[in-house]
Amino acid sequence: MTTEPAQAHAPSVAPDRTAQGKEHYEVLDGLRGTAAIMVVLFHIMGMPIAWADDGQLLHHAAMAVDFFFGLSGFVVAYAYDDRWGRMSVSRFFAVRLIRLHPLVLLGALLGLISFLIDPFAVNQRLVPLPVVLRDFALACALLPYAALPNRWTDTHSLNSPSWSLLQEYIANIAYALVLRRLGTRVLGLVVALAALTLLWVLWQTNHIDVGSDWTTVWMGPARMAFSFTMGLLLYRLRDGLPKLRLGWIPLSAILVVVFASPMVPDSLPHGNGIFEAAAVILLFPAIILCGAHSDIGQIEMAVCKFAGRISYPLYILHYPFLLIYMNYALFRKPSAASIHLAAVGSFLLVIAVSVLALKFYDEPIRRWLRSRSAQPSPRLAISG
Repeated sequence: MTTEPAQAHAPSVAPDRTAQGKEHYEVLDGLRGTAAIMVVLFHIMGMPIAWADDGQLLHHAAMAVDFFFGLSGFVVAYAYDDRWGRMSVSRFFAVRLIRLHPLVLLGALLGLISFLIDPFAVNQRLVPLPVVLRDFALACALLPYAALPNRWTDTHSLNSPSWSLLQEYIANIAYALVLRRLGTRVLGLVVALAALTLLWVLWQTNHIDVGSDWTTVWMGPARMAFSFTMGLLLYRLRDGLPKLRLGWIPLSAILVVVFASPMVPDSLPHGNGIFEAAAVILLFPAIILCGAHSDIGQIEMAVCKFAGRISYPLYILHYPFLLIYMNYALFRKPSAASIHLAAVGSFLLVIAVSVLALKFYDEPIRRWLRSRSAQPSPRLAISG
């Protein structure tokens, strides 16, 4: 009597598919999850010390936003470049809003609640409620507003990560109206000009953590413009470029090493800006390309699927909780052990909230909105 290996009966994990039946780039989804976790840890370490570098272990994790922009350009090109003969611009905007905006609204709501109930920052209660509600309305529309107390000079101070979603929306508009129509050579020229602009910004600032506050708000589009258009160009050129395959674990390790690298000392003028420029302009596109060509096993694929699904909720929802944690550290001035315990608790809380928001809010809302948008209205049909 013979028996088959146990793994022959084990259920296989298949790649997720888009609404159009295309397989996800699972390694890229996993890398998005890796970068999202790095952002959360970067904020947990940086907020209680008012962003001082001494005590921060992920010195360059602000570059995760640039990595997100690059991933977005690549994935948007993959999902939509071949659909424009069958899809209108209005339909594209509707699909992207359904994908992104439900969590934008939830993030704004959590930011409002966090600001109003924070027990550690008494000065926040001095802000008139109509002002807070006005800012909440602007946050729901992803529009910037004057910084609230205990929020530095953030342009989206109820939920700071929203600043990058505004850039994402701008990039999607530019893609639908202009970028998708450009030939590959012209798109390459756009990428080159965007790279020069980003280099100039980094030469001036010596660090890439700009764009989220009013003092550097005009630099945010420079970060988005290069990485997003590079992602579009990478997708077009992917088959003619070297097909390196490293997998999710090695590529995640590279990201962590880059994010954790020490700041370049001031004794080397512009050195930190040059390091971060090299990472964003050269290394991140290479990582995206490697991830797109990589094949992974069943266990790794399951991890990447989960990491990809949780990455966006984790990124857009974590900040309101960490603001309370930050105010606890800054106003109560607890012991180091208490801060570490609060940090661990905050991390576990934002993971749990992200999972629950994905399962019971984001995915059901998006399914309902997709079903509604697929049914032409007697008054206005969305072509697609």
